[in-house]
Amino acid sequence: MNITNDIKYIGVNDHAIDLFEGQYTVPNGMAYNSYVIKDEKIAVLDTVDKNFSEEWFNNLKEATEKEPDYLIVQHMEPDHSANIDNFMSIYKNTKIVATDKAFKMMQQFFGTDYKERAIVVKEGDTLNLGKHTLTFIMAPMVHWPEVMVTYDSFDKVLFSADGFGKFGALDVEEDWACEARRYYIGIVGKYGLQVQNLLKKASALDIKTICPLHGPILTENLEYYINLYNIWSSYGVESEGVVIAYTSVYGNTKKAAETLQQLLTKKGCKKVVLNDLARCDMAEAVEDAFRYGKIVLATTTYNADIFPFMREFINHLTERNFLNKKIGIIENGSWAPTAAKTIKKMFENSKNLEFTDTTVTVKSALNKESLNQIEALAEELL
Repeated sequence: MNITNDIKYIGVNDHAIDLFEGQYTVPNGMAYNSYVIKDEKIAVLDTVDKNFSEEWFNNLKEATEKEPDYLIVQHMEPDHSANIDNFMSIYKNTKIVATDKAFKMMQQFFGTDYKERAIVVKEGDTLNLGKHTLTFIMAPMVHWPEVMVTYDSFDKVLFSADGFGKFGALDVEEDWACEARRYYIGIVGKYGLQVQNLLKKASALDIKTICPLHGPILTENLEYYINLYNIWSSYGVESEGVVIAYTSVYGNTKKAAETLQQLLTKKGCKKVVLNDLARCDMAEAVEDAFRYGKIVLATTTYNADIFPFMREFINHLTERNFLNKKIGIIENGSWAPTAAKTIKKMFENSKNLEFTDTTVTVKSALNKESLNQIEALAEELL
């Protein structure tokens, strides 16, 4: 695939994978992206997963018959770095370009840091290939500490590492935002401040194309993608609406959640999303929690705590810096309902969260009092 006259795509699609990073379902597979810049000097940007070594090397040889001058390593996660040692063994004269932290990780992964062929780069360093001058921009914790991105001033291309990536192979057409959002929140979501810092650096560049390490190459309407990244990394509200996330043992908490959903819809709420945390894709439920500005957590008191799926869900939120949201609570308990107290404690270190005045308490099953509380909660959420 030609990205520009001089930049070639040499990545691969993975349809054998079922879980990305051992936890995220990827029904449409994954893409591991890699690129070649052909100029007076030839640069390869990143390798691919170990399961696709042969295919990747074939793609590389098809893109250029000459030995590359440089291998640029932007990110050391094994789905991108697994073939570094193979590459360096085949191409004996190629120099390797990376951050100091990346070379330390190479020592850990491969038992060598290629010292005699290493070019260590830092913020603002450049590499001249001929027409193309590459500028290296540090992007620590987006989403590993060694990460950098690369800007080509000739073709105005930003090689964005894991930034602007998404789940899904490139030979499957699907909406970008849904799987990019799930990817971002799940993998990079904790590091919003670091992403904001990178976006500020990128705003000073004239970017015509974004080439991530996962997902499609972005060439049109870049403002759309950058705006979404700005919202996600600043923990803003992307869509107006309410998310109701619930767990239920015998159906009574579920009924309370569904009753609230129906009331909100009847009262004109633009969007109400209902997630059964025991059955839905947890990553999608987490994605919804960050997407919308208001969330209701509905769960039973369980072993003097809360139901395990709800605890897992809240842990996912808090470890990703969940903030700037309004939270309502529906608790259920037949003799000692304490779920609301537990939930609030779990968020005690989170910032800028607002809890509704109304907490719905269901004692075993809905009754007039708890229905009135649901009505009051609905009014607060509108």
